[in-house]
Amino acid sequence: MYPVSDAFLRAVQENTRNYRWTGQITTKGGAVYPFVYEDIVKGSGYITAQCCGSAEIELGTVYAAEMGVTLFSQIDRYTLEGAEVRLSYHLRLADGSFEEVPMGIFEVSEANRTAHCLELKAYDYMLRFEKSFNGFETVGSAWAFLDLCCKACDVGLAHTQAEIEAMPNGTELLSIYPENDIETYRDVLYFVGQVLGGFFCINREGKLELRKYGAEPVMEVKSRHRFTSSFSDFITRYTAVSSTNLRTQMAEYYALEPDDGLTMNLAVNPLLQFGLEETREQLCRNILNDLAVVNYVPFDSSTIGNPALDLGDVLTFTGGQADGSQIACITSFNCKIGGKHTLKCVGKNPRLAQAKSKNDKNISGLLNQIEAGKMGLFTYTNAKAYSLSKARCAVISMEFASSQETDAQFIGQVMLEISAAQVERQAAAEGTITVPLPAESGGAGDGEDGGDSGGQADVEVEVSLPVKWKEDGRVSVLAAYEFDDNEIISIYPEETFGSGRHILSLYYPLAGLVPERMHTFRVYLSAEGGEAAVPAGGCIASISGQAMAGATKNWDGTLEFEDYFPSAGVRRKAWLRPAAEQLAVSWPQEKAVRHTEAFPKVVTGFTGLVLPE
Repeated sequence: MYPVSDAFLRAVQENTRNYRWTGQITTKGGAVYPFVYEDIVKGSGYITAQCCGSAEIELGTVYAAEMGVTLFSQIDRYTLEGAEVRLSYHLRLADGSFEEVPMGIFEVSEANRTAHCLELKAYDYMLRFEKSFNGFETVGSAWAFLDLCCKACDVGLAHTQAEIEAMPNGTELLSIYPENDIETYRDVLYFVGQVLGGFFCINREGKLELRKYGAEPVMEVKSRHRFTSSFSDFITRYTAVSSTNLRTQMAEYYALEPDDGLTMNLAVNPLLQFGLEETREQLCRNILNDLAVVNYVPFDSSTIGNPALDLGDVLTFTGGQADGSQIACITSFNCKIGGKHTLKCVGKNPRLAQAKSKNDKNISGLLNQIEAGKMGLFTYTNAKAYSLSKARCAVISMEFASSQETDAQFIGQVMLEISAAQVERQAAAEGTITVPLPAESGGAGDGEDGGDSGGQADVEVEVSLPVKWKEDGRVSVLAAYEFDDNEIISIYPEETFGSGRHILSLYYPLAGLVPERMHTFRVYLSAEGGEAAVPAGGCIASISGQAMAGATKNWDGTLEFEDYFPSAGVRRKAWLRPAAEQLAVSWPQEKAVRHTEAFPKVVTGFTGLVLPE
């Protein structure tokens, strides 16, 4: 918790309070624009921060805090790129004075203008550590790594060297393992935070601060201070850690007695790879001792708010459904300017996650270390819709390469919307019908019984009648594959569909890929017997294989042309080839400005070869 007076703590828990918010915007050019509470659009301001994900407690995290606010202001938004925003909360005490609590320093990332308002979105200094890190041979203590990162990214460090060295593992000599996933200074902080058994955040003065999970409550939240609250029926606690050793390809497991809690998986930490087995064990057990204090009840509560609360603060909840004997930790919060203060603590249930965590520790972090044999997966989705006809239409086009001779496979699915043409059917209906016929009449007698004594006789007749009707036909969809501009003539997948939506599945093995060469794979579709359409996003395809790399985004100088020329009712396809003696390329000398693209001016002639399809 930010250090405040006892009078502040009493005033912030009263049923009513008198407060205000103020702020100041400082541009990179040095212009200063202060603003007050009345300048903030009601309900628009917020500050949100977190030190864990959405499911469980984490170590070494380096999350950035976010601030958003809408102001009644006419400041030119184009001058606010990278501008600094400072916010403060002022609470009136019992003696009538106001106590100020700084809420942080943020850098503007987005500034949008409406008719009368200025919308700002900003993040704290944690994003400054998103700079490329190339110190792969770096060796030093935790303090040396933190000092290196802060100086390289121009962020102050909230700790002294003595404070860092007083922590468990603070004096150990650390070295970065050459084969690692470190790309930025933020990654370095993540691994150092794991070694020190805590998490990083930017404090209210804009300095990098390492915080650890604790067990001493800083505040009691009573039922009258909560609008809503939800508490779990279990307690999150950790009794083991595991770390993968790349040299032995084994996961090392260290636990307390009894080992009946969760396991914190450190995966592959490049700072925990060098040294003797005893040294690694001591480092991991020190981390476990810091983690063993976690004994929290996960919760989610909307409160009247205390802007002095910080990430990692331990709270107790009393009244209502809360158990006053248990503690919880703030792992994320959302502070609305002039509104509610939402607090949250995440955590897993040891009874449900114990078995899984014990098994995951044996394999985590090993698959991502495979270099030459790493599986590559490249996906494709069409951005526009296609209408299929008898003429072939390229619906999938993918580029890829491999660093060695290997095999790959293409898998794709195409969603089709089929509208089959009506076809007329005719057939002969044959059968037997029964025709009743009257029998012949007998002669009249002289007696009184005389009269018509005749009856009826049934006659069966074989008939054949022509019948005609219309029904939906079938649409035939034909696929053709093209690899490196050569059509694959050994297979032409074909499927017939009725009207409606259907899925066309495609597959082709790519054997013996030539290494260090860009390959192309295309799929052409055509339809007969009706109409077929492929909606945008209807094609989902992938090519996977070992030791593969993606296509470069830079233009490689290749120009491809394709056009159709009608001739005597026959659709012909022309392949155009540049005439080398007439090709001339000139580049413009003007300097490109922002939002302007410069294209080369190409003057060329073509020779053509027209062949019927």
